[in-house]
Amino acid sequence: MKNFLKILFGFSVPNEDDNHVSSFNEQQAKEEDVEFIDHGVQTIALENITGSVGKYYDFDSRFRPKKHVSGKRFMDIKRAMREGASLPPVNLYQIRDDYYVLDGNHRVAAAKELGWTDIKGKVIELLSGQNTMDNLLYIERNKFFEKTGLTGKIDLSEVGKYNFLEKQIKKHQLYLASQSGRDCDFEKAAKDWYNTIYVPMTSIIGNGGLIKYFPGRTVADLYTYIAYHHWDRSSTRRYGIGIDRLIPKSMELFRKSMLEKSTPDYPEMKRTITAFVLINIDTSTELVVIDKLFSLDEIQEVHSVHGSIDILVKIVLRRDFLASDAEIISEFVDQGIRRIEGINRTQTIIPGLSKVKESFY
Repeated sequence: MKNFLKILFGFSVPNEDDNHVSSFNEQQAKEEDVEFIDHGVQTIALENITGSVGKYYDFDSRFRPKKHVSGKRFMDIKRAMREGASLPPVNLYQIRDDYYVLDGNHRVAAAKELGWTDIKGKVIELLSGQNTMDNLLYIERNKFFEKTGLTGKIDLSEVGKYNFLEKQIKKHQLYLASQSGRDCDFEKAAKDWYNTIYVPMTSIIGNGGLIKYFPGRTVADLYTYIAYHHWDRSSTRRYGIGIDRLIPKSMELFRKSMLEKSTPDYPEMKRTITAFVLINIDTSTELVVIDKLFSLDEIQEVHSVHGSIDILVKIVLRRDFLASDAEIISEFVDQGIRRIEGINRTQTIIPGLSKVKESFY
């Protein structure tokens, strides 16, 4: 206790022996009824690799080799990684969100020093049967992401809230099915819910600075709180930033209002997809084909060109959050363009980064 107070109040500096990455053995000893799960090779964020199984005294808290560790070996590995050499995945043990290196400590240290953000690793997870709040929340979160297939960040701090979100997605799944007249896959419903409801709502919460009034809570926590009281219970509450006036009293009405914005503030909700289609035709039917193409609402421009292709068209399609961009474009090209008589072949180009100048006419 005496040494702790000295360090805490700055009376002394901890020596090198105290400055090391976390010990896997120390953490494992705290777990009970451990089950080992082999996840195979995965891409792991380096910031989540926080400790070592047997060499935690060889690396400081930032995973840098200490003075007594062989400098030549570390430099050789770092040079090989910088030059793009093929190295095997590191071996990792996982306890909740933290990873511990069983084999590959130097590779992890080199990757961190080189500024890498992730690394390939063979992962063995230790799933504890201990009923702590951390373990229960971890298990609940993993089940939620496994069921929904979502990859976005949703960090909740209370047990039971991921189940609330899952129920909300199930309601949204039924709504989408009723609107389309056909069954809706749960993962597609989850993706639509995330893009059109969760992201816009959390953006409003984040932009309003509401989180600063709730230390220890996350934006996802506030989303579940507001969603429950505003949409499930329809209770009258004031949130200080006008959220009660910004969002309708129904989750689906909120989604509708977001989709109707002419210029959405959320990149995930951009409403159109632009693509270019290169077309080869029977030249004797060129004018007829051009007229038929231009009559399609989704086609913005039609150009007769010289060279290896005959016609270039620009298409702008309405985004459907239940399908990928590629699926939407492919369906339109197959059903709208290729069915026109006289068209032989098409090639679709989807722009990445685009810059468009203001009209100078």
